[in-house]
This record gives sequence, C-alpha cells and structure tokens, in this order.
Amino acid sequence: MQSEIEYLSKYNIADYERPSVAADIVAFMIRTEEGGSYRQDPKSRLSILLIQRGEHPYKGSWALPGGFLLPNETIEECALREIIEETNVTPSALMPVGVFSQVGRDPRGWIISNAFASVISEESVKEMGGDDAADAKWFDIRFEQSSDGNYLLDLSCGDIELKAVLSEKESRFGRTSFHILDSGSLAFDHAGIIATALTALRNEARNLETIFDFLPEKFTLTALQRVQETILNISVLPANFRRKVADYVIETEEYTTGAGHRPAKLYRKKSNY
Repeated sequence: MQSEIEYLSKYNIADYERPSVAADIVAFMIRTEEGGSYRQDPKSRLSILLIQRGEHPYKGSWALPGGFLLPNETIEECALREIIEETNVTPSALMPVGVFSQVGRDPRGWIISNAFASVISEESVKEMGGDDAADAKWFDIRFEQSSDGNYLLDLSCGDIELKAVLSEKESRFGRTSFHILDSGSLAFDHAGIIATALTALRNEARNLETIFDFLPEKFTLTALQRVQETILNISVLPANFRRKVADYVIETEEYTTGAGHRPAKLYRKKSNY
C-alpha cells in the first residue's frame, strides 16, 4: 500500500477542472441627514456601496466591490483587500453571507463568489473608484415585498436609480436566497447577493449585537435606536427600546456637545457583547 507521500508525489491537481474563486462585498452604512433646525431629529438612510465597472464584462454597469482570490491569502483577506483597493474604505466588520455558484453567473467562465456583508462607519468614508472600477457611490437602498409576493430592490443615488425584481428561492438556517427576475441593470448576480445580504443583516440586527458596528465607540441611545430602526425599516417607542438595550450598554460620564442641542448622555457597548 502506497504512503501518503507517495500518493501526493503522483497527484497532479491540473488533471481536474478548477473554478476561479472571488469575493464580493456588500458594504452597508447608516447615513444621517441633519434636520432643517436643531428641533428636528436627523434623518437616517441605509446605504450600500456600488462601483461602476470600468472593464468588460458589464462595462458601465454598477456592481459590488470585489475581486479574485490570490495565492496564499484566505477568502476573508481577499474580501478586505478588494474593498480597500477599490474604494479606500476599510470596513469595521465582515460577515459571511453565502457562496454563490450558479452555473453561468459570470460570462467569463466558472467563477464562484463568496459574499460578505461589511459595516462602514460614516466618519471614515473616502470612497473612490480603483482597480477595474470607474466610479464608486453610496446608493440608498429599499427592499420590500410587493403585493404579488415578489421582492423589489430599489437603489438610488441622485439621478441614478436601479430597480431589480426578485423572488424568494429558499430559506434555510436563517438565511434566505433569491432568484433574480429582473437585475435592474446590476452586474452579474449582484442583485441576488444584495438581497441575501440585507435579509441576513436584518436578521442579525434584531439581536442588537450587529448594530453597534455602525456606531463610534461612544454613542447616544437615540443614535443606537435610529440605526436599528433604519436597518429594520420600523419605528420603536423610545421607552421600549431603552429597556431592551439596557443589558447591552454602559453609561459614560460624557455628554454630547453642540450649539442648539440639549446635551445627551453617551454610552458604550458592554465588553461582553
């Protein structure tokens, strides 16, 4: 019987067809828009980062940041490298979303994508096109189920609006995947990846832990509530929310500052969360 060393010495990996492996990143951010006066609360919008492709295929179309796995790096390292190279944005968190391997998903050949959701702080954004990107922009995102049972994905940035239509494929282990009925001019299968990532993010946000990644180290409870409401597209009574998050946060001795605003207590996330 041959040993493992003998077996490996005769093994030729080139005898077998192999796919290319890529990482795509769905980068989310809560963007705030100040009210018309200090009496008005800031408005919050959930946004997603897209790049306009500068090369074929799908040249000129909008797509997720991403790229191919290089030798001697993990797929997580690939995802982090690609989003930094293409956008100059460093995410504070990477959450695995799923593997996308549908036959024909990429016209260049057999390419499997590992998708991640990332959380970007509004303060650190310096997005710009790089690598094979022509441009990079933050798109406000809306994702809702319509009366016919399908899902509408609406991405808008100024005069640019992308509308995709999807149907639910399956839901397993708390993750839902989607069929693309209309890509809305998004490249590849990225409409499905975005829908899957947002659904996963909403599931995580119900458990509170995820939403801290959208905030600086010290934050107000109002800001924390605004993040969860924006992700889940809901409204919560402040008193109910404060009771719910009491076990997750700790008071600091600091307050917000700013002309025209009543100082608000600042909090930190407890270290065990």
